Amino acid sequence: MSVNPYLSASEYLACIDDDWRRHIAAIGPCLHQPHPARDPYESLVRAIAYQQLHAKAGDAIVGRLVALFPDRPFPRPEQILACGFDQLRGCGFSASKITTLQGIAQATLDGVVPDYATALAMEDEALIERLTALRGVGRWTVEMLLIYSLERADILPADDFGVREGFRRLKRLEKQPGRKQMIETGLAWSPYRTVAAWYLWRVPAR
Repeated sequence: MSVNPYLSASEYLACIDDDWRRHIAAIGPCLHQPHPARDPYESLVRAIAYQQLHAKAGDAIVGRLVALFPDRPFPRPEQILACGFDQLRGCGFSASKITTLQGIAQATLDGVVPDYATALAMEDEALIERLTALRGVGRWTVEMLLIYSLERADILPADDFGVREGFRRLKRLEKQPGRKQMIETGLAWSPYRTVAAWYLWRVPAR
């Protein structure tokens, strides 16, 4: 029987206060599922597809994109660049997202978007600074790459609506905290801020 790799994180967070303890007891073990086989290019493309959308809508867009290239598990940068606007629009990407996708594809070919091994060796903030220089790639997008592809354990996406709303519900606040408050509060959750985010995404509405 395998041991949950996030058990220590859950136990640490449950000791913060009674709200965390009750919430973690109700949700149970952390079942965070990273995708370490994905290189930064694929992670960025997927994250762009999901930006400002519900998961099911993002799933559908990615599914249609992948279906354009049945010979590969995921389209390569040169294939994205070779796609016509209408093809990408037909997948469900907005005009702005198409421009961003093409920029990511070109930046990958130019070596600006690093390969997996290079990204793995980079510090969080260094990778964020490098990739947010690309048009349409914000901090949240790179944080999703850090969480899901590079398996970083201490990432708090402080701008994420679900994280902020989850904390509001957890602490029964009248309004969501701002970015600065989330960052300051989240210091107490280090070195397990990724797991803290996972639990905050799952705080039920009261």
